[in-house]
Amino acid sequence: MRARTLAGPEAASLKYDLLTALGCHALGGAAGTQRMTLRFITLVTARYDWRRGILHVGQREIARLWAVDERTVKREMARFRDLGWITLETPARRGRVASYALDLERIRAATREAWPRVGSDFDARMRALADPGGGANVVPFPRADAPAPEEEAGTAAPWAAARRLLRDEDPALFANWFEPLRAGGESAGALVLVAPNSFHASHVRTHYADRLGRALRGAGLAEAFRLVAEGAAESAAPR
Repeated sequence: MRARTLAGPEAASLKYDLLTALGCHALGGAAGTQRMTLRFITLVTARYDWRRGILHVGQREIARLWAVDERTVKREMARFRDLGWITLETPARRGRVASYALDLERIRAATREAWPRVGSDFDARMRALADPGGGANVVPFPRADAPAPEEEAGTAAPWAAARRLLRDEDPALFANWFEPLRAGGESAGALVLVAPNSFHASHVRTHYADRLGRALRGAGLAEAFRLVAEGAAESAAPR
C-alpha cells in the first residue's frame, strides 16, 4: 500500500505505529539490521513527505544525513528496494533526483514478528491494518464521538470533566490516547491514571503530559498525575 493513502485524523498515530514497528524490529535483529533500519527511520522521519506520499531527495543529501559516502547511500537504497520497503516512482535523470514511495504492506510484513513485543493493543491494531479483508485504511481506534465508558458508568465528576475537555480540544487525539485511560484513585496527592499497557502509558507520558495536565487543572483537579500500565506497579515518579 502506498503511503499516500495514509491520511485522515488517525494519520499521525499511524506514522508513530510504523516507526515503532520498524524500531522494535531493528532492536531484535543483528547489528547490520539495526544500522540499516536506523538509517531508514532517519531518512523517513527527516525527508518523507507524508502528505504527498513521496520521498524526493538526492544521494548527496542522504549521505550528509547518514554521515556516509554516496556509494553507501546507493547500496542502502538498493537494499530498501530489494526488501520492498520503498518503490521507485520517478527514476533519476539529469538535473533531477529520483522519487520513491513507501510500501506500507511490505514494511508491515517485515516487522510483523515485532508487533507483540510492543503490546497486545499494538499487535491487534497492526493486524487489522494488514488484513486485506478488513480494509487497509480502517483503524480500530475508539470512535471520537462515542460516549466515554467511564462517564456512562458514573466516573467522578472532575475526571469526567477533564475527559470532556480533552475530547472537545481534539476528538481524534482523545479517541486514540485519552479515551482508553481510566481513573485509578489517588497516590500522594496525584491522580492515578491506568493505561491499557506500558507502551500506551509511556507514549502519553512522553507526548501529551502537558495537555493532560492542563485538562486536569481546567477540571479543578491537581495537575499532578501518575500514569501506570494495567496490572503494573505504580510509576515511581509523578508527572
